[in-house]
Amino acid sequence: MRFTHTGPAPTNRNDLKTLRTLLPYLATFKWRVLLALSCLILAKVANVTVPLYLKDIVDTLSMPATLLVVPVAALTGYGLARLSASLLGELRDAIFARVVQGAVRQVARSVFEHLFRLSLRFHLNRQTGGMSRDIERGTKGIGFLLNFTVFNILPTLIEISLVAGILISRYRGSFVLVTLGTIAIYIAYTLMVTEWRTVFRRSMNELDSRANAKAVDALINYETVKYFNNEGFEARRYDANLASWEASAIKNQVSLSLLNAGQGAIIAIGVTLVMVLAARGVVERSMTVGDVVLVSTYLTQLYAPLNFLGFIYREIKHSLADMERMFTLLDEPPEVADRPQLSQLDPGAVSVEFDDVGFSYDGRREILRGVSFAIPAGKTVAVVGASGAGKSTLSRLMYRFYDVGSGAVRFNGTDIRDVAQDELRRLIGIVPQDTVLFNDTIYYNIAYGCPDASREAVIEAARSAHIHDFVQSLPDGYDTMVGERGLKLSGGEKQRVAIARTILKNPPVLIFDEATSALDSRTEKAIQAELAAISADRTTLIIAHRLSTIVDADRILVMEDGKVLESGTHRELLASDGRYAQMWRLQQESDADDAPASVLA
Repeated sequence: MRFTHTGPAPTNRNDLKTLRTLLPYLATFKWRVLLALSCLILAKVANVTVPLYLKDIVDTLSMPATLLVVPVAALTGYGLARLSASLLGELRDAIFARVVQGAVRQVARSVFEHLFRLSLRFHLNRQTGGMSRDIERGTKGIGFLLNFTVFNILPTLIEISLVAGILISRYRGSFVLVTLGTIAIYIAYTLMVTEWRTVFRRSMNELDSRANAKAVDALINYETVKYFNNEGFEARRYDANLASWEASAIKNQVSLSLLNAGQGAIIAIGVTLVMVLAARGVVERSMTVGDVVLVSTYLTQLYAPLNFLGFIYREIKHSLADMERMFTLLDEPPEVADRPQLSQLDPGAVSVEFDDVGFSYDGRREILRGVSFAIPAGKTVAVVGASGAGKSTLSRLMYRFYDVGSGAVRFNGTDIRDVAQDELRRLIGIVPQDTVLFNDTIYYNIAYGCPDASREAVIEAARSAHIHDFVQSLPDGYDTMVGERGLKLSGGEKQRVAIARTILKNPPVLIFDEATSALDSRTEKAIQAELAAISADRTTLIIAHRLSTIVDADRILVMEDGKVLESGTHRELLASDGRYAQMWRLQQESDADDAPASVLA
């Protein structure tokens, strides 16, 4: 198989929109921004006076020996001007540092919080590696943009204005015309070529994110790659993305060399023309040697940062492209959002009702079709059925990972769409079938159920989940690191950690989604007894495959093709001799076949 990038680079970029998105984060530091700008202006005023003092010094020292004196005032002014420019520049940097770092921190936090407000559908469709790279580049782009806009572009523009004013007031218009003409041509050329080059940068970003996403995905699934001997396949897939990135990077560098060459030629021509005018002025005795020094010094002060300004402008355009990808995440609307007027739920006992619920993930295939059932407060309802029947979708709708397509899910008679998501989810605890742990300690993963819980409460939850003795047997005990996604633990150990943190959360509504599927029979029986104990006074939904684990449920629902096919207690369903009874007989036969055969002497 061959993997290549054929899609175009994104082109719907709006720099003004990107900047408008950034401005509110700077408003927090408006006084610091104003103070830094004041220091910047004063520093530039001091800087442009340096050549004036230098001219006076040169002219004084160029007098005949009989008239030669030490220009004390000019020398003192020269030294103070240089010192002031340096000190004010450093003060500006110190004041503005808080603005840059504070804005980066606020933006990063806003994006991070927004990502958790987005729906499960969004995260299932995105690759984490590429998204994390977008955020990393975007936050770096903010720091670059702010630093170089305030420290380079704005100072250069102020200096150009001041120098132009001095040249107009002291010399012929030809000096100003050549100087400003060179600057205008330089800027126009830079803008034109940089706009042309930006598409290469955007393409590089797209391909870099894609390659990083593939690499992270492969590393996260390390065991799967090894199981199928697909190291070479993953390397080739990664290299194919890198090859496309390499082609864009080469185009980017070639176009950069073209830009630099053109900028150098424009500056060289401009400097030569101005020096020709100055030399002619000295020959015609309309200018002194000090004037030549003054003009050449201004040219050096202007063209050096202007040359750097070309690089800064390019990088700012690149930073805006990087920021755009990050801010696009903020533009992503949450699929599930709280309504303006919200209802309050009683934090005590909770009843759950599914009222004629219909749902589809993509609008093309209906997952649930008119599902109706109720879980009275403190009771347990189990749901069984074949894979794809819609069982796990019930728990996702209860959590409001998705909103129902039709009908309603109600807690205590209140449509959960009228309840704040945070409040709703505080009432629910879940033990999922596929437990994913944080790459941290066992203690951290259990305490995640209630981060403010005491150590005694965490250990008690571990005891209830029958994992305490196992943890104590480890060399590092509760400080044992579980590895990426908990891969250092077995499936059963991860499941017991998940059960412990749900016990610690202590919610009034419990969902067990194949909660004991990864446990051995002995541990399963022990855990089942504990789960029965903690769910005794709680509203509980059990999604099960093993029918033997739900025989004591107050009510059992059999789902098929997104509908509730049968409903009743274990005895009632067996007596009706329907789909549930058929499933029960099949599992009993399977368990009998799996039992060890008797050994005859």
